[in-house]
Amino acid sequence: MKRTAVTLTILLVLCSASSALSAEVRSWELDKAHTNFYFTIDHIFSKVRGQFNDYSGEVLFDPENLAASRFSFAIKTASVDTGIAKRDKHLQSADFFDAGAYPLMTFVSEKIIPLGENRYQVAGKFTVKGVAYDLQLPMTLVGIKAHPAVQGQDVIGFNGTLTIDRLAYKVGGGKFFDMGVVGREVEILVSLEALTEK
Repeated sequence: MKRTAVTLTILLVLCSASSALSAEVRSWELDKAHTNFYFTIDHIFSKVRGQFNDYSGEVLFDPENLAASRFSFAIKTASVDTGIAKRDKHLQSADFFDAGAYPLMTFVSEKIIPLGENRYQVAGKFTVKGVAYDLQLPMTLVGIKAHPAVQGQDVIGFNGTLTIDRLAYKVGGGKFFDMGVVGREVEILVSLEALTEK
């Protein structure tokens, strides 16, 4: 009985400490006017650039409390935008994103590893077409400061770049790559600003 009481006390202390740590982490709301998920891919000889216009996300971040910090994003695949409606419709089709069957791509961090000089490796699960993959997302903290144009708010900024093989994520079956039309490597830029009350 005594041992049970001691165990319960320890658990309560640990839970209280965990809650305190979580409470210290600031929650940031994405500023959608200054945030996006950009991509670049080869088309024969040229580079095609695009972005996703509809997404949501959550940023909990404190450089002094990375254990309780977190990034999560949900991107609507039907919102892919390369500036050409016909091409966007093709990207939404089963040849690529299959947006009708898989309306969302998501990323949820599981661990944030500091690399020094405001650089972080954000390890998490990237879910594409219903399948979850391990993904390392490099992110650089550009800064945290009082918003120069919005009184009473702070702004945080991150940029992250990586290159992925779209075929490894089943975004396309390789037919257009074999034809020499669409490349397999996609350069991705995650650029975000987020806001919170002071």
